[in-house]
Amino acid sequence: MRRWLLVGIGVVAAAALAVVAIGLALPRAHVAAASRTVTGAPGAVWATVVDFERYPTWHPDVVRVEREAVAGRETWRETYRGGETVRYETTEADPPRRLVRTIADPDGPFRGRWEIRLEPAEGGTRVTITERGEVPNPVFRFVARFVIGHRAFMERFLDALARKHGTPPVAA
Repeated sequence: MRRWLLVGIGVVAAAALAVVAIGLALPRAHVAAASRTVTGAPGAVWATVVDFERYPTWHPDVVRVEREAVAGRETWRETYRGGETVRYETTEADPPRRLVRTIADPDGPFRGRWEIRLEPAEGGTRVTITERGEVPNPVFRFVARFVIGHRAFMERFLDALARKHGTPPVAA
């Protein structure tokens, strides 16, 4: 029994070391993108995207949004289903075509920004999110790359935005 316990501990330790080693070998920075055509004109889709205070009403991952008072900057904190919070700010806006939102937590487990582009398309508006991110912690880097995927949060946002605008679901 004791021998199996030691073997089990050794396997867990080896797996943890492998995760760290692979995470260290991965680049800290990444670029990923996701797109979706959403029903509605660019102006209507833009109005939904920029109204971050209403995200909890249509995005199932966001449970609360709190605007923050930062002079001259549009800054807020989003709280997610699991209790995690992330602070964001709008760093660029060119209505209704381009919006840049940046993570405003310099000490968080990840850093980066989303560039959201809206273009007229057949059937509505083509929304493309390009994420330029950085994951300093090698364990989180491993999880972001191999477990969650860099596109997962963008795709969930786009799916929720599409549902909000009555866009039919995408066939899997």
